[in-house]
Amino acid sequence: MRIIFVRHGHPNYENDCLTELGHLHAKAAAQRLKNERIDRMFSSSCGRAVETAAHIAKVKGISDVKQFDFMREIDWGSVNGGPVFKDGHPWDTSDNMVRNGVRVMDDEWISSEGYKNNMVVHCVRHVCEGFDMWLKELGYEREGQYYRVKKDNPENILLASHAGSSSAAIAHILNLPFPFVCASIKPDFTAVTVISFDGREGEVITPSIELMNDARHIAGIEVQGI
Repeated sequence: MRIIFVRHGHPNYENDCLTELGHLHAKAAAQRLKNERIDRMFSSSCGRAVETAAHIAKVKGISDVKQFDFMREIDWGSVNGGPVFKDGHPWDTSDNMVRNGVRVMDDEWISSEGYKNNMVVHCVRHVCEGFDMWLKELGYEREGQYYRVKKDNPENILLASHAGSSSAAIAHILNLPFPFVCASIKPDFTAVTVISFDGREGEVITPSIELMNDARHIAGIEVQGI
C-alpha cells in the first residue's frame, strides 16, 4: 500500500478555503498526479483540504472523497495560561529549540520547555490515534513502533490534509519526534509525500519514504497581488 499525502493549496485561513492562488496550486497538483495510480481518495474535513482534493478528484475521475475529522489541522497554544514560545506555534517552537541547542530528536519531546504546556501535544495524539485506527481498517495494525500486516493491501491512497496534521501522522508512523519533523520537513503548498507500506500478510513492517515534500509542480505559479 502507498499513501500519497498532499498538503492543501494557498489558503484563506479566515474563511477556510483556497485563495485564487490556492486553486492554481491545486490544479497544478492535479496535473502532477494525473498519471499516478490512485485507487481511493480521502481528505481532512477542513474546507481548504476538501477544495484541494476536489481538483485532484476531478482530474482523476474519482467521485467519492471521504472526509476525516482526525486529519483537521492541529491547534496550538497554552493549555494553562503559562508562557509558550510564539503562541505555541510548533514550527516556530521547533526552530527555536534548534537555535538554542535543544534536542529535537528527543523521544520525550512532550516534556520539553516548548511543548509541555502546549495544546498541540493533545492534537498530535488525536491525529496519531485516528491515523492508527484508519491504518487498521486498511490492514495495518500498530504493534509497538511497527505495523503488523493483517491484510496485504495493494491500493494507492491519496490523503489531502495540512502541514501540521500530516507532519504529526508522518512522525508517528516513522517513529520520529514531532519537533524534528517540524524543524526538518516543512511542506510547501500541495507538496506531495509518498509513504509505502510494503510487506506480506503476517509480517511486521516499518513504513518507508518514497518521496518527501515534492512541490516542484507549483514553481513559478503566481497571482498578481499575492
